[in-house]
Amino acid sequence: DYHTAFVQVCVLDRDGNVLHNDACPNDWQRIKQVAEKYGAPVRAAVEACPGAADLAEELVGKAGWHVDLAHPGYVARMKGNPDKTDYSDARMLADLERVGYLPKVWLAPAEVRELRRLVRYRQQLAGERRNAKLRVGALLRDARVSAPGGVNPWTVAWVTWLTKKAELSEQTRWVVGRHLDRLRSLAADIKAVEARLAGAAAEDPLVRQLLEVKGV
Repeated sequence: DYHTAFVQVCVLDRDGNVLHNDACPNDWQRIKQVAEKYGAPVRAAVEACPGAADLAEELVGKAGWHVDLAHPGYVARMKGNPDKTDYSDARMLADLERVGYLPKVWLAPAEVRELRRLVRYRQQLAGERRNAKLRVGALLRDARVSAPGGVNPWTVAWVTWLTKKAELSEQTRWVVGRHLDRLRSLAADIKAVEARLAGAAAEDPLVRQLLEVKGV
């Protein structure tokens, strides 16, 4: 059971007897020492969460273990009881791994996890952009101001109308201006992360193959 500072390590034998269940520093070497006191080889399960994949990769590559990442949503539903402790969570993960019922997710390699960080960052920026536009729309509705007919929102013509011709109160115009400034900053940030993504994935054969598909 993974935590940033420590890991709850539960060790079971082949018959499901608990040999060890206690907190251990979040360090692959310390975890290896604890578990291998009871024998080897080791099959392990770690619930997927931020940081868990890095630990799992260390245990696979450096400790030589077989490690599966557990799907957190399925595991939570399988518990089906209010006993939510590190002890019980670690015990259940170990038992599911022991009997082969662990709901697994893919342990992505480090380079894929790095790309995911860039993609998630772009998603966060895009979410901020969407929210800023929604707030501007709410301000206009609150002020009962509408663009001239035939002008679509967020086109060059619409933004020109908003900044130069829309009849807004002093404070509303100031707030709208702040949102527009933020949108310009977000546009630059999104452009930068997209360029970084393009560079990071330029030599990826799967990306090159996907880019041959119309619409991608």
